[in-house]
Amino acid sequence: MSDATTWAGKRVFVTGGTGFIGRPLLDRLTAAGARVHAVTRGQDSGANSDVTWYQGNLADASLARTILHAAKPDVIYHLAGHVAGARGPENIVPTFQGNLMTTVNLLTVAQSLGCERFILPGSLEEPVSEDSEVLPSSPYAMTKWASSAYARMFHALYAVPTVILRVFMVYGPGYQDSRKLLPYVIDSFLSGSAPTLTSGRRRVDWIYVDDVVDALLAAACADGIEGRTIDVGSGKAITVRTIVETLARLMESPVVPQFGAKSERLLEQVRVADLEAGREFLGWSPKMPLEEGLRRTVEWYRDRMCESAESVGQAG
Repeated sequence: MSDATTWAGKRVFVTGGTGFIGRPLLDRLTAAGARVHAVTRGQDSGANSDVTWYQGNLADASLARTILHAAKPDVIYHLAGHVAGARGPENIVPTFQGNLMTTVNLLTVAQSLGCERFILPGSLEEPVSEDSEVLPSSPYAMTKWASSAYARMFHALYAVPTVILRVFMVYGPGYQDSRKLLPYVIDSFLSGSAPTLTSGRRRVDWIYVDDVVDALLAAACADGIEGRTIDVGSGKAITVRTIVETLARLMESPVVPQFGAKSERLLEQVRVADLEAGREFLGWSPKMPLEEGLRRTVEWYRDRMCESAESVGQAG
């Protein structure tokens, strides 16, 4: 089924539309003919002009109700959130408001308004266990875990057609948060400075951003998947050290990364995506080889640095 026949005229609401995953999702949806509505907490000059934009914080229940009633979506993608893996207590309230409150507010409105599909990205940081003593590893993990639980409850009790995609470590062009590993390491190599890192022993399942968008699109169209949780990852775990060393090789950087300069985070999750459900229920599997994805990511950062340098030169 082509994007055009699937999406033409369909009303779609996206939170986090100016984010790393949201931007390419909006581009795909608008190109396919969907009538897209999106919300952002701030102004963004690069926002997709084919989208009907709203501004505000969806932690405000009244605002969430007003916006969704205006958008009248067939499909809801709730991508927005406060992404911070740090363990400090200062992250408790922002992650609670940005992740859990917004999710509950949107689910509540969706329950009364109705929609064909409510798609919520989960996280590899969520605890996954049958044990009653499961322990979330951070305030962020806690709110993602609770958000997923609320989504399952809304499906079970109120028949809201929720689908949770448990997204693993997303990377690719366009990620501009220098606090995250790949942007930080690439920027360090480009500037000739040594990145300071933990031991790098943590094994992570890395998934390219375009593969994630493919899964998100498939999750809106697949039949009979309401209430399911489906992993979206590569199915392989690669250490942080291997990723950094691969970047150094691709970039031909002489800089020596400082492994062990930072302490390990407590309770780091080590988990690999199970791809069986994605294949069975979505007809989806990842396509981008890791090294090619890293190469494309590096090229994007190099181009951005060149554009920045040109802008500075013209301004001077």
